[in-house]
Amino acid sequence: MSEVIFPLAGKRVFVAGHSGMAGGAILRRLARENCEILTADRSDLDMCRQREVEEWLATAKPDAIFLAAAKVGGIHANTTRRAEFLYDNLAIETNVIHGAWRTGVKKLLFLGSSCIYPRETPQPMKEEALLTGLLEPTNEAYAIAKIAGIKLCDAYRRQYGCDFISAMPTNLYGPGDRYDLLGGHVVAAVIMKLHAAKSAGDPTVTIWGTGTPRREFLFTEDLADGLVFLMKHYTGPGHLNLGTGVDVTIHELAEAVAKVAGWSGEFVHDRSKPDGMMRKVMDVSRMTALGWRAKTRFEDGLRSAYEWYVAHVAERQAGHG
Repeated sequence: MSEVIFPLAGKRVFVAGHSGMAGGAILRRLARENCEILTADRSDLDMCRQREVEEWLATAKPDAIFLAAAKVGGIHANTTRRAEFLYDNLAIETNVIHGAWRTGVKKLLFLGSSCIYPRETPQPMKEEALLTGLLEPTNEAYAIAKIAGIKLCDAYRRQYGCDFISAMPTNLYGPGDRYDLLGGHVVAAVIMKLHAAKSAGDPTVTIWGTGTPRREFLFTEDLADGLVFLMKHYTGPGHLNLGTGVDVTIHELAEAVAKVAGWSGEFVHDRSKPDGMMRKVMDVSRMTALGWRAKTRFEDGLRSAYEWYVAHVAERQAGHG
């Protein structure tokens, strides 16, 4: 394993976006690092407002920042709210990255997304594929904002010598996911549908699209472990892929969730809904070479995500139904 070049022990570490799925996992992982964790609720800090961000950073004086704050969602949200996804994500990242430079933050890690890669990228996707072709139209606005964040970190590194780095996580799932059928990610949507079918005794569940697209999924706790590893062990321009390097079809995902949920029925595929890219899996050889790889088995991660949903969300949603 590569040497520790930025120890977190004794540091003041700001997790921007701590209430989200990725941010929550980072908080849990940082609890083992003997650092002082800083957070800011949305009611106290609007990251789309530059003055608020700079004043907050100047007062809090973090040594390091995990920039996990973002507006995120699935295909429906990305295609119907393009202006929000582009503006909000650009505003958040520019304000925090610029503010980090102005207030002397020693290290910043920016979280991107695997959707930054062109639609026709050879699979598995290598870091070098960035900006080599046209983006997938269904999440173009989000992708453009995330690409800008990577380039902004690189620009501040080159012009000002800032130790700002970027990681590109693949599709995430786990505790704290956003359980919203129209606005959420595919794993959360499938968990919701299958739990509802199990509770109601429904014999069929409808899945968007053909079920044949292949996707890679990373458990949130593995994501957080990989990000802390990068913060401590890595510096350099560009970005690093963070994932498992293993993909499954959407139909296989649905079958795996059904097994975890204890539902046995039939899946109906709504072919009028978009599939998006037919395959998305990342080349994770650079992370492996640094000495890190994801540890959680897919079924174990899905079970954890399903149990969290049942314990924290399902009853509340049923009560509002």
